[in-house]
Amino acid sequence: MTGEEQEFFEVTVRQAKLEAEGVVSLEMVPDSGLLPPYEPGSHLDIELPSGLIRQYSLCSPPADLSFYRIAVLRETYGRGGSDEIHDTALVGKRVRIRGPRNHFRLEPSPRYLFIAGGIGITPMLAMVIRAEREKSPYELVYAGRHLETMAFREKLANGPHVKVVVSTETGRPDLAELVAGATDDTLIYACGPSGMLKDLDEVCAKAGRAGQLRLEKFASDGEAAAEAATGHSFVVELAKSGTVVTVGSDQSLLEAIQGLCDLPTSCEDGFCGTCETRVLEGIPEHHDTILNAKEREAGKTMMVCVGRSKSPRLLLDL
Repeated sequence: MTGEEQEFFEVTVRQAKLEAEGVVSLEMVPDSGLLPPYEPGSHLDIELPSGLIRQYSLCSPPADLSFYRIAVLRETYGRGGSDEIHDTALVGKRVRIRGPRNHFRLEPSPRYLFIAGGIGITPMLAMVIRAEREKSPYELVYAGRHLETMAFREKLANGPHVKVVVSTETGRPDLAELVAGATDDTLIYACGPSGMLKDLDEVCAKAGRAGQLRLEKFASDGEAAAEAATGHSFVVELAKSGTVVTVGSDQSLLEAIQGLCDLPTSCEDGFCGTCETRVLEGIPEHHDTILNAKEREAGKTMMVCVGRSKSPRLLLDL
């Protein structure tokens, strides 16, 4: 299900808890009954009191739909969302959420290697729970700079299949060694800082393991937005209003249509999926990190924040 096909609904924040230095979790419950089901790797859009919309991975047990849990790292140089969550008294208040949505699905595999950096542990929690339940062999490597900043350590199973790496004490994990030790039928899931993910991508490519790697970004490197800001000029039509706009060669699609339609955005760099929109006509040019090769070729949806057009005209379901 794409973002535009889902509606926001209200939940109540029942608990806010400091999980580690700089990391707070929120537990949200429905008015009655159960929340929509989700698979490991899913995330929510949450509308903050200020109106900002941000995305956070679900890190509650997928089998328990009486509540959702997310965890938020305070980002000193972020765009305000994490500060608002950390600084606002949300317990007992109602917030609007949308989802769950999943661009980081846990695919069936004989075995798994999970690599988490910092707050990247959040989507891995549900994956580990699923692997444990299905008795799938796995190894989890959880890396962080300081032990006191590493959330949810107590929720991880003890044993040789879980390794906590504190970089200030023992150095960063040897990604090449981890990849070399994985079998050919192991799927490698990783989430964390962009530098770690870039290094892991290069290591897997060099080792001939690119097809086994699954990544999810938690932060923007700005590259996708920069690519989307320039290109050939094209025309975009917004189907719901009939508005027609020319997107200049030095202008992004998002800049051209902002304020002309109801389009929620968040990361503005193609990694969160909030602005995913159906393409009714035309051939989109993709710069996101969400859609796979098959989805890009089909051209049925696009991430408007970093998308452009290969055709002279695009008709969007906006």
